[in-house]
Amino acid sequence: MSEQANDQTNEQISKANETANEELNNAENAEHEPADPTTADDGDLKEQLKASEERFVRAYAEFENIKKRLEKEKYQAIDYASEQFAKDLLPVMDALEMALKIEDQSHYEQLKEGVNLTKSALLKAFEKHGISPVTHENGFDPNIHEAIMQVSSDTLEENAIAQVMQQGYRYKERTLRPSLVSVSKK
Repeated sequence: MSEQANDQTNEQISKANETANEELNNAENAEHEPADPTTADDGDLKEQLKASEERFVRAYAEFENIKKRLEKEKYQAIDYASEQFAKDLLPVMDALEMALKIEDQSHYEQLKEGVNLTKSALLKAFEKHGISPVTHENGFDPNIHEAIMQVSSDTLEENAIAQVMQQGYRYKERTLRPSLVSVSKK
């Protein structure tokens, strides 16, 4: 849910709370105020009390309705939070479907170019939503890399990344999937 929507929700809840508290205070004050026999009779006071109680009940019901509606909106926002991300992936799917429709094998270079463009579009959609590839420049990091094999190497340092078998990805600061790598040994 966006911060603006959250602020509006909190503002509506605060207003409903204030109204309910005001009505409650009015009802309590009417209940505890001593009756002034010169200004009103017993029947008028009971009517005022009943009216105050009705206003309180209505305000409380309104508050509960707002609370339920906001709760429902919150769950809908959570359910549909990935909608924009899904929409951004649709052009990538379209490009892949077009690539699969090519039947002529002589168009390999065009197909390769199309797949590279599709990969670029996908990476752009990932970047837009905070997904980035795991980097390998800083060497092996068990938090973002998973070593699946070791290879002997005289040119690489011990435990350096020799080859990336499968690219890993991060979502903001979390690792979605670690990169599968082979590391060197002496």
